[in-house]
Amino acid sequence: MPSEPDNQKWQRIRSRLATLYGEDDAPTLEAILKQTVAAHTATAASAPSKPFSEADALLISYGDSITQGKKTTLPVLEKFLSDHVGDAITFLHLLPFFPYSSDDGFSVIDFEKLRSDLGSWEDIRHLSLNYRIVFDAVLNHVSVESKYAQGYLKGDPEFADFLVSPDPSDDLSQVVRPRDLPLLHEFTLASGEKHPLWTTFSPDQVDLNFRNPRVFLEIIRILLFYAASGASMLRLDAIPYLWKTTGTRCVHLKETHLIIKLIRDIYDLAAPHMILLSETNVPHEENISYFGQGGDEAQIIYNFSLAPLTLFAITAGDTKKLTRWAQGLGPYWRGCTWLNITATHDGIGMRPTEGILNEDERQLLVDTTKAHGGQVSYKRNPDGSTTPYELNVTYFDAVNDPRPETPPEVEVARFLVTQAIAMTIRGIPGIYIHSLLGSRNDNTRVAETERLRSINRSQLDHTTLEAELKIPTSLRHRVLTGMRRLLDTRRKLRAFHPDTDQQILDLNNQIFAVLRRCTDTGERILALHNVTAKRIRIDRHTIPLRGPLTDTLTGQLIWLGAEGEDIVLLPYQIAWLS
Repeated sequence: MPSEPDNQKWQRIRSRLATLYGEDDAPTLEAILKQTVAAHTATAASAPSKPFSEADALLISYGDSITQGKKTTLPVLEKFLSDHVGDAITFLHLLPFFPYSSDDGFSVIDFEKLRSDLGSWEDIRHLSLNYRIVFDAVLNHVSVESKYAQGYLKGDPEFADFLVSPDPSDDLSQVVRPRDLPLLHEFTLASGEKHPLWTTFSPDQVDLNFRNPRVFLEIIRILLFYAASGASMLRLDAIPYLWKTTGTRCVHLKETHLIIKLIRDIYDLAAPHMILLSETNVPHEENISYFGQGGDEAQIIYNFSLAPLTLFAITAGDTKKLTRWAQGLGPYWRGCTWLNITATHDGIGMRPTEGILNEDERQLLVDTTKAHGGQVSYKRNPDGSTTPYELNVTYFDAVNDPRPETPPEVEVARFLVTQAIAMTIRGIPGIYIHSLLGSRNDNTRVAETERLRSINRSQLDHTTLEAELKIPTSLRHRVLTGMRRLLDTRRKLRAFHPDTDQQILDLNNQIFAVLRRCTDTGERILALHNVTAKRIRIDRHTIPLRGPLTDTLTGQLIWLGAEGEDIVLLPYQIAWLS
């Protein structure tokens, strides 16, 4: 199919600008955008565009998740990846590496600087030689210490109307609140007057006003700078809350979707290698809306329902809810796919379980998290009540109770089966560094920071980590070795390409079963996952494959046929049958 001419792309951009900012201003805005795009195209477009493949996997890490004395940390992370990860991953999501004032990087002071303790832009570019780097675009809000907030508060006309200041008469009663905190906080202007500003997430994170077209133009300039500075993918942080219209829920508004479409349009012109990843920790049906119409928004979306549903399956020993939900994960648009995660730097979201788990099942996850040494964050509802928003716990400890004397090999097997599930359904696996290394709850860090999310944001000393990884019986060695085995096997199997056929099988309520098929090669993989501590027998007549099968993870041969035997899975066993 021939590519769309640039003049048609600009016509679409002008139409979208007119919808957002009015017919009168659209031509001027288009002209400014053309100048901005022209200034960045030569450098940003030099990176080649690559399709997704079965070899893809994404690792999520802070730039300082691994430290070594006073050394800058990006080279330390790169050495760890070189020594222990290699080509098992293809994408590296570096969580916000900008100067910040709070929220572990998500309260950004300067979008265009790199923290000196992490390294330099040259370190980013060096990492990008081996991995496709994911940058965070924290678009909804900025730090109070940023030039945008400080300029606004000081009355600098350059930053007039850059922040959201509601009128006292505005109806804010329906606004969705992701935190149990006030929506508005008062700030002091240069005149000494107290002034309320919109703060979706915290009093240190003031929301940008995208109704002001100058805010939009500034953000586009920054995003093109990222494309020229080593980024291959852009994570759109907290994107559902971007546009504010009083009297509405101020989430998932059509204007927010238009801005995402415009970002995609401009990247298609200036930096076609760039991929958009939407961070939308919301109920499933709202989440998939960020693929857009015909796939014109994000090319990849966090599969947020997967984490709590997999946790429920392993906790209850019952895959029924996970299976039924996964059976509805049809292909959406060509070139679009899921990022299948069980853990990130944040907690395990509870909103994506709405309409899937009932209240008793949701409460089971809350109770289990607390029993396993984790904690729970809540969101405030319009009626003033609160409901669980996310589970603050490492995924290893969400799956395993740290109190009983459970043999480590059992804990690791129980954990790895949850990770294997995320690697077998359609999409790309996304792996948090603390899942890769089997980290446990860091309640000491929670006490130090007084933030619940710190439980899953440990900083690991490189020397100590290396010593642990050299001990074959250590937890970290067992988990990393198991994760590498899964990833190294997965990347060689064409049936796990994000675009191949997927059939979720309902064999029984103790097994999560996926049949993947590559039509080009004829390769079929039947992935079986026992989520229980019991031996589970699977009737051979329910298996949609026949003949000699090989477990690609172990090399074991299995014969299925009229005279064959049933398949027996040991507790927490994973079998990927070819």
